[in-house]
Amino acid sequence: MTTTALRPTAPAAPRTASVGLVFGGILSQQFGAAVAAMVFPLAGALGVVALRLTISAVVMLAVCRPAVRGYRRADWAVVVVFGVALAVMNMMFYQAIARIPLGAAVTLEVLGPLVLSVVTSRRASSWLWAGLALVGVVLLGRGGFDGLDLVGTAFALGAGALWAAYIVCSARAGSRFPKADGLALAMAVSAVISLPLGLSGALFHPVTLALGAAVALLSSALPYTLELLSLRTLRQSTFAVLMSLAPAVAALAGYVVLGQGLALPDVAAIVLVVVAGIGAVRSAGR
Repeated sequence: MTTTALRPTAPAAPRTASVGLVFGGILSQQFGAAVAAMVFPLAGALGVVALRLTISAVVMLAVCRPAVRGYRRADWAVVVVFGVALAVMNMMFYQAIARIPLGAAVTLEVLGPLVLSVVTSRRASSWLWAGLALVGVVLLGRGGFDGLDLVGTAFALGAGALWAAYIVCSARAGSRFPKADGLALAMAVSAVISLPLGLSGALFHPVTLALGAAVALLSSALPYTLELLSLRTLRQSTFAVLMSLAPAVAALAGYVVLGQGLALPDVAAIVLVVVAGIGAVRSAGR
């Protein structure tokens, strides 16, 4: 049984504020991903991941100053799994956006939270909205995903699976650790995992460090904190379908920051996924 099953229904005002936190996190994360793609030529995808997670971990640990005593082995197990999910999710996602447009990558990645929403929801209408999202993804991959690069597509789908795991781990860490302490500790674990894989001399260039700090703030520290706080009052299923709006924001960020245009069928595919997310949220609200 998940922690959300034991949580009483949140009042309307806190729930509305939590939805705002999720949207703020989406905006920050997707524009941060667009900035990260600009740093790939300087440090490589794995280097940007290492820089992002390490800086985020240092900032989070300095701000939160989490206690390390008084927790059970099960609590630390949650932190370790959370950190591993964070590290691998980011590695896969950055490998994806190095190969396919940002909007397309996030549209594929969001399948993870959508599947989670169907699994955790007991409403038959969840299957309808999930089916609509699937139609959008099929439209995006018309012709067998030939135009998207199969490797990049596989990385995006893998990141989606880890995104679903992140949602569950974030909710459980939020219930076991005060404030954002669980996230700060998980960030430290993810930094330890990613730093050896992406470490290179290019990471210490002043421009790379400055851009990496911006990516860390926009893509990790700020959105993950907002999401963790939102999961204290939102159900995991509601959070998961709210994240379905991420593809539209990612497409906007890709266009504004990276100049990535989308064909009409791609726009239609993203719209279908977004509509599916909105419908699932409204259905869950009823």
